[in-house]
Amino acid sequence: MQNFPSASLQAASDDPAFDQLAQFLQRHPDVLLLTGAGISTASGIPAYRDTEGVRRGNAPVQGPDFRRQEAVRRRYWARSMVGWPTLARAAPNPGHLAIAQLAQRRRIGGLVTQNVDGLHQQAGSPAVTELHGSIHGVVCLDCHTRHTRRLIQDQLEHDNPQLLGATATPAPDGDALLEPSQLATFHVPVCPRCGGTLQPDVVFFGDGVPSSCAAEAERKMMEAGALLVVGSSVMVYSSFRLCRMAAETGKPVAAINLGKTRADHLLAFKTEAPAQDILPAIAAMLG
Repeated sequence: MQNFPSASLQAASDDPAFDQLAQFLQRHPDVLLLTGAGISTASGIPAYRDTEGVRRGNAPVQGPDFRRQEAVRRRYWARSMVGWPTLARAAPNPGHLAIAQLAQRRRIGGLVTQNVDGLHQQAGSPAVTELHGSIHGVVCLDCHTRHTRRLIQDQLEHDNPQLLGATATPAPDGDALLEPSQLATFHVPVCPRCGGTLQPDVVFFGDGVPSSCAAEAERKMMEAGALLVVGSSVMVYSSFRLCRMAAETGKPVAAINLGKTRADHLLAFKTEAPAQDILPAIAAMLG
């Protein structure tokens, strides 16, 4: 079992919302957890938004643009080639591990995440619903074959040795900020099976969550007695709708998030304690 630093546990348990959160989980052992980028920042993965819910940095790639424009695909894959290794090396932090412990002890119900990093699964959480897919998979848009991101990374590095060892500012979800001049000679990867167009197995901005995944998340919400948002501003509709669904059916909604959320008006309470501090303290107390 993972041991967490006692100083961090003590600091978290001194938070005024600690008892409120503990009581919330005790009353609702079937609570659905909805996690976002804030749960993974302690693992070194940047978040999309600031504490006001405003998106940071450059506009993200739009799905329709990625599929229509070679230049957009070149920009995406070049930046991903440099940025993905950092994400691939990321390890679950105490927040992920605490959630897995709570699930193993049946102190929480289902888990839905907006994250594409796979850290919940690495931490040992079962049956994770990934609303926005997984950055560790790639799909061919022509023959529909699925490939591992590791395989495509090997192809990228073989075909683009000029970017090996390149340094760049990390961005969310395995992205990295490159100079435009670094894109001129970049070779876009193609499907190893058919030579077709490859897309990461994620839901881009401008695209919708697959209906089967949306239905699975909705089912989990219907089966839960409450909803706890962890590390998400729920600014995108795919997550906000779960908050609205809970509220409309009389189920309490709470949040652990550093900053405002789109669902603030629906919340029974919110704590702005870091998830990687307060969740291990809660897991230790409930254990």
